[in-house]
Amino acid sequence: MFKYRKIYKQVNIKIYHMEEKSSFRMVFGDSPIVKVIDFFLENREFDYSLTDIAKNSDIGWSTLHQFWNNIVKLGIVIKTRRIGRAELYKLNLNSPLVKKLIELDLDISKKMIEEEINKQKIKITA
Repeated sequence: MFKYRKIYKQVNIKIYHMEEKSSFRMVFGDSPIVKVIDFFLENREFDYSLTDIAKNSDIGWSTLHQFWNNIVKLGIVIKTRRIGRAELYKLNLNSPLVKKLIELDLDISKKMIEEEINKQKIKITA
C-alpha cells in the first residue's frame, strides 16, 4: 500500500474518492461554514485543531479563518485545550443553538429516510 502512495506522489496523480453528502449538506449546500458545522455534528465526541477542522471539512485553512471567530462567538464551538501552539475545539453541546442544530440535523435525516423508504415501497409494488 505504501509503495503505491509513493508512486502516486512522484507522478502527481491525485486519487479522488466519491464522497457521500450528509443530509445536512444536501439541504444547506456545500458552503465552507456548512461543511464545518456538518463536520462537528458528525464528530461531536472529540476536539480538533483548526488544521484538522479545515482538512476534514475539505476547506482551506485561510477560508476557515474568515468565519472561525463568528462560530466561536456564537458558542457553536468551545476551546477545550491547548497542545503546543495548537488550540483544540469541540462542538458546544450545552449551547441552545447547537441543540437546535442537532435536532434539525436529526429531523432532516428522518425525513430523508422516510422519503427513501417510500421510494423503495413504490419500486417494490410497481
